[in-house]
Amino acid sequence: MALSLDLAGRVVLVTGGTRGIGRGITTAFLDAGATVVTCSRSEVEPVPGSSHRVCDVRDAEAVTALVEEVVAEHGRLDVLVNNAGGAPATDAATASPRFHDKILALNLSAPLVLAQAANRVMQAQATGGAIVNISSISAHRPAPTIAAYGAAKAGLDSLTRSLAMEWGPRVRVNAIDVGLCRTEQTDDHYGDDTRVAAIESTIPLGRMATPTEVGHVAVFLASPLASYVSGARVSCDGGGEPPVFLHI
Repeated sequence: MALSLDLAGRVVLVTGGTRGIGRGITTAFLDAGATVVTCSRSEVEPVPGSSHRVCDVRDAEAVTALVEEVVAEHGRLDVLVNNAGGAPATDAATASPRFHDKILALNLSAPLVLAQAANRVMQAQATGGAIVNISSISAHRPAPTIAAYGAAKAGLDSLTRSLAMEWGPRVRVNAIDVGLCRTEQTDDHYGDDTRVAAIESTIPLGRMATPTEVGHVAVFLASPLASYVSGARVSCDGGGEPPVFLHI
């Protein structure tokens, strides 16, 4: 088999695929020749070359309808990228149960429901399919102010391994633990250019990721080059976070 990242003819669904890391993922799949459908809770301008659907991924019925629409239009679904997620910073001691429920629903329950819907389609396809869960380094280190988010992503990594074991050999399931990434929200999260530069100086590769770099990892995991990769947790964090004692 020739080594190739040509995904022409493949149909890809990217949740939250029109902004931030999701947009980079969408762009990477488009560059690889795939047909890409994105979704979000609101109507937005699609990434050029893709199509867009409105869907609240926390609504199981809406998710089922979304996957059915994609298959009805394109005849198949080859890749699901569970990218939609996130959480505002808050004090875990005072956050309400309703707040935590919403964070867990978006970052853990929704990817599971989407994966179930995609798996039903992929298991019936001769070529199977691939699911890529966008997780976070917060899953495996303390996550102050985003405790529920970190816990949800840890759950997503565990879910990835379990689904890979249950759904193989037809469907491969992998996760990407994403580190710091420059998006349109970088300044809101980390501050001005001086502060961002100081943060980047602690990263072994000397900078934050770009959304498209995360997308390249997703394309690899969805491609024939990763045909024997399933249940993996791939770090995309520039080498990790150095221990505090190195900076004191």
